[in-house]
Amino acid sequence: MVPLASFIKPFHAHYFSRAEGPPFRKRRYSFAGLPCLMPLVRAFLDTSAAERSLDFRFVFTLLGSELANNSIAHSLSSEHGSTFTLIVDRGATGMTLICQDQGARYPMEPGPFTAADLDTLDPDAGPGSGRGLGLVNALADRWGDNGNPKFRQVWFHLSYDLTHNPWTQTNTAEDKVEC
Repeated sequence: MVPLASFIKPFHAHYFSRAEGPPFRKRRYSFAGLPCLMPLVRAFLDTSAAERSLDFRFVFTLLGSELANNSIAHSLSSEHGSTFTLIVDRGATGMTLICQDQGARYPMEPGPFTAADLDTLDPDAGPGSGRGLGLVNALADRWGDNGNPKFRQVWFHLSYDLTHNPWTQTNTAEDKVEC
């Protein structure tokens, strides 16, 4: 058993503290493609948005975790010794996250993902039907990828103002049930 903290590079502990840290414009970190490191990935994402609202932090961390999970599940990033990289870019109106992986595990034609490639949000979808890109499509303001299956970069942008985001629309008065 190895402590998660042993995977943090020297002088980068503030990336994972889940507290407000020094101001930054861009933050980059490479993770080994191991599913057991997902708590570290979530701490990185949550800390990157630490000065934002709880809802923003939750949605940003959720969507970023989905991109990281896709890198581990569908790319060569999960091969022994391989990594994926998360890049956070803070702007005036929102944050953009880029997830770079080591390329597709199986041969793919070049080109960006399309609506046909989206995972489904259908609750009746069977096992193996992920919902990752469907969530990104539903909750991010914009998203896309570079279309290069040998060095994929999938990104999304999430605005700080979640007023019109579907996430904030889920708890309307009609949805509440009295007991």
